[in-house]
Amino acid sequence: MVSFDAVTDLSGIGPGTRLWVPGPSTGSMNVFARVHAAWTGAVLVDDVADASHAVLTPTALDVLLDRTVPDGLTVVVAGAPLGPGLATRAEGAGLVVHHYYGAAELSFVAWGRHAASLRPFPGVEVDVRDGEVWVCSPYLALGRADAEGWATVGDLGTFADGVLVLHGRADAVTTGGVTVRISEVEAVLRAHARGELIVLGVPHPTLGEVLAVVLTDADDHGRLVAAAREELVDAARPRRWWHVDALPLTAAGKVDRDAVAERAPTLRPLTGL
Repeated sequence: MVSFDAVTDLSGIGPGTRLWVPGPSTGSMNVFARVHAAWTGAVLVDDVADASHAVLTPTALDVLLDRTVPDGLTVVVAGAPLGPGLATRAEGAGLVVHHYYGAAELSFVAWGRHAASLRPFPGVEVDVRDGEVWVCSPYLALGRADAEGWATVGDLGTFADGVLVLHGRADAVTTGGVTVRISEVEAVLRAHARGELIVLGVPHPTLGEVLAVVLTDADDHGRLVAAAREELVDAARPRRWWHVDALPLTAAGKVDRDAVAERAPTLRPLTGL
């Protein structure tokens, strides 16, 4: 409850708010949203048509934008990085967009408009040590902090000019003898994407693995290929591009990367470039 006042100030969720939280209660972000709503006097609603605010993952936001949504709806997006392109698309549809980074063990860490604009949450100190994000705050879970009051969950990132940029966990693909961090490739592509996407490694007979991209918006294909050529080194450029109508989700409402990898051989390829 220590963070409740700050969340209210940043999100505008308070007495009289009509809050839609479609995600399952197995996700900590959804549990927090429902408890915070009860504490502030907000009313939970069952349909976005009745909502003034919503708490969503980026994938759920992507799906929502294919529907008619209330003008001026405020969305708080978490659970995975929100790319600038998807944030801009949501704003173009009349939504007010907030995004935050946190973890169950750390609580809130940073808040912004999208994943490229995150600044430390009120009361939080951020430090990056050897590429790993460390946090000192009054919101840490009991027993998580070291002797100096700092904690980490192993997420990687950079912190410069007050902006925290996350690179995920130490996920990597080795292709042709070169190690490529998947989260860094995703960050480059998300900056240009209107839909949601994930990057994964797939087997290759001579290179070991190559990078593949799964898109929910097929129209992103051309601009993302161009962005990859312009901004990524050769080894980090995806060699396979696939399209799905929606990314599969885990019980917690996050993208199920294992399920995508299992379905990869059956996905619709994007070609023509």
